[in-house]
Amino acid sequence: MRRFVILTIIILTFISGFAFGGAETVSAVDAEEPEIDTGDTAWMIVATALVMLMTLPGLALFYGGLAKRKDTLNTMAMSFATYCIVSFLWIAYGYTFVFGPDIKGFIGGTEKLFLSGVGVNSLSTTIPEFIFVVFQLTFAAITVALASGAFIERMKFSAWVFFTVLWMTFVYLPVAHWVWGGGFLAKLGALDFAGGTVVHINAGVAALVGALVLGKRREAALKPSNLTLVVTGAGLLWFGWFGFNAGSAVAANGLAGAALINTNMAAAVAAISWMFTEWMHTRKPTVLGLASGAVAGLVAITPAAGFVNISGSVVIGILAGILPYFSVATIKPKLGYDDSLDAFGIHGVAGTLGAILTGIFADPAINDAGKGLLYGNPGQLITQLIAAGVTIVYTAMVTLIIFIIIKAFTGIRVEAEHEITGLDESQHGEKAYSL
Repeated sequence: MRRFVILTIIILTFISGFAFGGAETVSAVDAEEPEIDTGDTAWMIVATALVMLMTLPGLALFYGGLAKRKDTLNTMAMSFATYCIVSFLWIAYGYTFVFGPDIKGFIGGTEKLFLSGVGVNSLSTTIPEFIFVVFQLTFAAITVALASGAFIERMKFSAWVFFTVLWMTFVYLPVAHWVWGGGFLAKLGALDFAGGTVVHINAGVAALVGALVLGKRREAALKPSNLTLVVTGAGLLWFGWFGFNAGSAVAANGLAGAALINTNMAAAVAAISWMFTEWMHTRKPTVLGLASGAVAGLVAITPAAGFVNISGSVVIGILAGILPYFSVATIKPKLGYDDSLDAFGIHGVAGTLGAILTGIFADPAINDAGKGLLYGNPGQLITQLIAAGVTIVYTAMVTLIIFIIIKAFTGIRVEAEHEITGLDESQHGEKAYSL
């Protein structure tokens, strides 16, 4: 009996020692730095290319086809130049001010100016940090370019270049840090999967402010020069949006799949919803309406793509085809502002709609980081309203200041004769003969 007790003690001691040793081993593994995942890396390279495609040529074609023929090249040049300028500024200081160490909830630190300390072995979760840097660069570029839709056919190209630098620096970077970089809105719990607040509310509000400052065009009616370009651009935007939303999972996983299917569903439903709304309102369903509805659906689902289920995406799509339509077709004419290509009417309105609905439909079964009103968390809706409200107020105020500065230094609006001649010729010395 005594020998049995001794043997039992020895065995238990051995087992307990193994268990504790094993626990230490697991703990050590858990504490290791994340390793690169080749599947995630490959997907994020593709997603980055898809988002780049949204600006060039997607948005350039979409906006260019909507502009008058004499202003087509200038409209496309605004997107092209912006992508190039933001590419440099993002590497110089944009990335670190958004994703650097948080400074009092407002802006990131300067540790990674010109990507200092970022090398081939640096990781962001399971992908090379270089890829994450470029992925986020494409978001910054298209956000600035979206606002140009409200300024076309009357803004000096030099003023647009100046605007790109100032607005990206003083509006986009702080807002992106607040939501995605660990700033105060992130700490508050605001949900924005791929840019409803950071991209679309931000750009939409800037578009409205700029339209009010610039005033109406002399030929304010929307007369698309080439609807073929518009549909082509819309298709490329839809295609690229899969990278925009599904890529925001930053992994090749089920969450990316949920974001992808939600994106397609909302866009398709919104296009149908816009078409039938317009059909009942004007008696004719237009091709432009179909394209606009699809874009509105893509905008509205962006903040919710990785948080809602299929039912939520359908409801978001239906509403995205109705509310932005009346914003464009009814409210804008009544208020009298000249948002040339409805950047505010689509991106501002649908972006705000999507951000708010995320607070209602966020399903923890899709993403445990989000739980909306319908799933027992009414506080999330309040948080979404706060995030949207803060962004609207900040963006409007700073955008107005930026326009005042630009007006003082370079002027904003082209001369009347240049507007009549067309900005292709007056600003660039070219004509779009082939279009």
